Amino acid sequence: MGPAVIALVVLALIFVAVLAYRHDRKRRRLLSAWAHARGFRLYETSQRGWDERYPGLSLFGRGRSRHTARHLEGEVDGRRVRCLDYRFTTGSGKNRRNHRFGVVVLDAGTPVIPLCIRSEHIFDKMGEFFGHDDLDFESAEFSRRFHVSSADRRWAYDVIHQRTMDYLLGAPPGTVEFGFAEVAVYRRGALAGHDCQDMLQMARRMLDLVPPDVLAQIKGEPH
Repeated sequence: MGPAVIALVVLALIFVAVLAYRHDRKRRRLLSAWAHARGFRLYETSQRGWDERYPGLSLFGRGRSRHTARHLEGEVDGRRVRCLDYRFTTGSGKNRRNHRFGVVVLDAGTPVIPLCIRSEHIFDKMGEFFGHDDLDFESAEFSRRFHVSSADRRWAYDVIHQRTMDYLLGAPPGTVEFGFAEVAVYRRGALAGHDCQDMLQMARRMLDLVPPDVLAQIKGEPH
């Protein structure tokens, strides 16, 4: 590789780095504006230990070097909300992969049971071949498009009734997880202000769709 080619490669790398820096600055500015408009606080420091805060959410148990680059905190209707620019690493050497997710976690204000609802992919079909079925529902379209997993099948079927299926079939893409006392929505990629709003609305709607008598059973209340 001659000097001219090396110089072009270096210039190209510098150009890409400058574009990434400017894009990140714009994203931070928009996040700050979104947070300020809603009375949220923006934290720019890296934080770890999200798996300890939310042990019921499987996303926070994946990989290593798990941390947030930044996150927002606030309240909506008296419930704490956290919006996370979350990252972790899997594999090593040539198989090393860095993963980034925008995540919104809404406190449920009541005990719930871990449950994950995500888009179906080809590896799920392979799992079915080996007997690892996900939960199936009356809606064939819903069962085809979504993979649902929970250790408590009754809870899953109570939560995912017809209205919930109709909502998810028309909702923007995103994985939904119930933990032990929260509901989270997340998507691949860096956290952005418009994503915060969309995912927060989705988390609130998913929680609102859980029948009150189902939540009362979990809390052991008469109904």
